[in-house]
Amino acid sequence: MTFYSSVVQNFLVAFGIVIGAGIFSGIGAIITNNPPYKAMIEAAASIKIWALAASLGGTFTSFTVIEKGLFDGEVRTLLKQAIFVLISLSGANIGYGFIKAIKICGDIWGK
Repeated sequence: MTFYSSVVQNFLVAFGIVIGAGIFSGIGAIITNNPPYKAMIEAAASIKIWALAASLGGTFTSFTVIEKGLFDGEVRTLLKQAIFVLISLSGANIGYGFIKAIKICGDIWGK
């Protein structure tokens, strides 16, 4: 897998995990007669760090790569991993932003 395709995949995996958790928690809230938006925001906020870990392929792999970069002097590997972390974090945060945007769109369309 090329670097570019790995970056895109990490972003979309983190994004999809947050969006999926938000949407399905909203569905669960509707089924259980609870406010869906509150459940969606809470789920999306709490799942962001797990989305980051999942998109990186697990935390131990990332720590191994970081260790190799720091202690074996592989700076290029360390920079790649830093980019992967930032991209995955961006995907999770943008997914959370989309869940928050549902409320804004609902307010606009509801009027």
